[in-house]
Amino acid sequence: MTGESQQDQRATRRGVLLGVGLVGVGGALAGCSTAAVPYDANEQGQAPGEKAAAPAVSSPMASGQAAGMAQGAGTTGTTGTLLGLEKDIPVGGGMVFMDHKVVVTQPAKGVFKAFSAVCTHVGCICNKVANGTIDCPCHGSEFKITDGAVVTGPAPAPLASRTITVTDGKIMLE
Repeated sequence: MTGESQQDQRATRRGVLLGVGLVGVGGALAGCSTAAVPYDANEQGQAPGEKAAAPAVSSPMASGQAAGMAQGAGTTGTTGTLLGLEKDIPVGGGMVFMDHKVVVTQPAKGVFKAFSAVCTHVGCICNKVANGTIDCPCHGSEFKITDGAVVTGPAPAPLASRTITVTDGKIMLE
């Protein structure tokens, strides 16, 4: 083999190895996309074919209560939009109001907090509150029910606070 043909083969091998390396890097980057649209979830965080449901909750709720919550959602009063009832937010837990992309928590008895339900990672909708955290179904981010701070990533920032008032047992979104 001549020196020139050996050099061509080495260049070809390098090219192949470089190409394989680039494909591997591309695959790794695609695994954690930063696209603003969740993989196959709709605006409400539901998978294709999934039926719209009553608001997601962190603790069991009687179907009658869930129906009452769904009817009350969206009612506009003099101080904002009625989200639900104080009695339906469990102490140490919370409830996600999908229609308004808001999560309301009660970290301690009588203390109510509200946050955007839109995850700060890629915009998926957090769909449950469990074990003291607000959880995102897309990549596993978790946020504290007390202040919306990130507990588990990949979310880069806390959930935005929302303003609510609790009057006469009603939770109103401002």
